[in-house]
Amino acid sequence: MNTNPDADRRRFALRSLALASSGLLPLASRATATWPNRPVRLVVGFPGGSTPDMVARTLADPLAQMLGQPVIVENKPGASGNIAADQVAKATDGHTLGIFINGNLTSARLLNSKLPYDPARDFSYLSLLTTAPMVLVAPGNAPGGAAFFAEAVRQGERWNYGSVGHGTVAHLGIELLKTRVPGLKAVHVPYNGNPAVVTALIRGQLQMALMAPGAAIPQAKVGKLRVIGLTTSGRSALAPEVQPLSAAGVQDFNLEVWNALIGPASLPTQAQEKIVQALGPVLKSGAVRQRLFQQGWHVVGLSPEGLKQRVQQETLLLGDIIRKQNIRLE
Repeated sequence: MNTNPDADRRRFALRSLALASSGLLPLASRATATWPNRPVRLVVGFPGGSTPDMVARTLADPLAQMLGQPVIVENKPGASGNIAADQVAKATDGHTLGIFINGNLTSARLLNSKLPYDPARDFSYLSLLTTAPMVLVAPGNAPGGAAFFAEAVRQGERWNYGSVGHGTVAHLGIELLKTRVPGLKAVHVPYNGNPAVVTALIRGQLQMALMAPGAAIPQAKVGKLRVIGLTTSGRSALAPEVQPLSAAGVQDFNLEVWNALIGPASLPTQAQEKIVQALGPVLKSGAVRQRLFQQGWHVVGLSPEGLKQRVQQETLLLGDIIRKQNIRLE
C-alpha cells in the first residue's frame, strides 16, 4: 500500500486537534516519551472491510492520539492472515504492530510445521482486544432451525461451507460442528475475507459459514442471509434476536472469534509498556466501545498475560479438532 508520510502527518495533526477537543486525554501528555519517534504501522492480514480491518481502523486514530504519532493501517491479505503475521514477526523497525485473529496465533502452527513464524516465540503479546460469538449463516432462502441441519446432512458433500481461510476459527468451527451434528459433511472452500464469503453465500455458491455477527447481521436483516444460530451456550447482546445453536439441537458447542494486538518479539520493552498503557484509556472510551459494539464486538482489553493464557487454552481446543478431523494443510 502506497503512503505519503507528509500527507499522513497533516491528517494526523487535524485528527489530533479533533480528538484532543473530545477530552480523551490532554494532547501534551501523549508525546513525552522517546518511543514512538515515527509513524506506527498496524498490519492487518485481511482486506479492507473485513472485521479485523474495521477493528484496526477504529483504534488507529485514538491510539495515535495517545502515542503522539500517526498509526497507519496496512492491509496485507493472504494465507489466512499468515503472510501479515510473518511480516510482523520479522519486523525490526520497532514501529510495526499487527491485529490478528485466533488462527494466526493458535492453529496455524498446528496445521503447518513449516510455518515461517512461531507464535509462541516470535511475538510480543500486547492485548486481547475484542471477542464475539460467531453466527452460523446460510443463504436467505435456506430453512431455519433443526430443518437446516436435516437438509445439510441430506445434501452431504454436495454442500459447501466458506471461511476466511484454512485453519481459521471459522474453518475449524465448522469442523467442530461436524463432530456435534452426525452426518454433516459439507466441503470447505476458503476465501480471503468475510466480504467475499458473504457474497458467495448470497449468490448460492456456499450453503453455510461461520462469522462474527457484524459481518452477517446487516445482510440477514434485509433477507439476503439467514442466521441459523450463535456459537455460544446463551444469547449475546451483540445479536439479541439470535438463539444459540442449541435451540436447533446442537449440543456442547461454544466458540468465539477474537482480535489481538501483537508486535514482534524484538519490540523494545519500553514500546510494549507504552502500547499497553495507551490501550487502557482507548478501550475504555465510550465512543470507541460503542463503535466496536456496532461492528459486532465486545471490548475485552486483556493484559499481555491474559492474552497468552487465552492463546494457550484455544491452541489445545483447536488442536483437538485438528487431530479428530484429521485436518491437513490444503
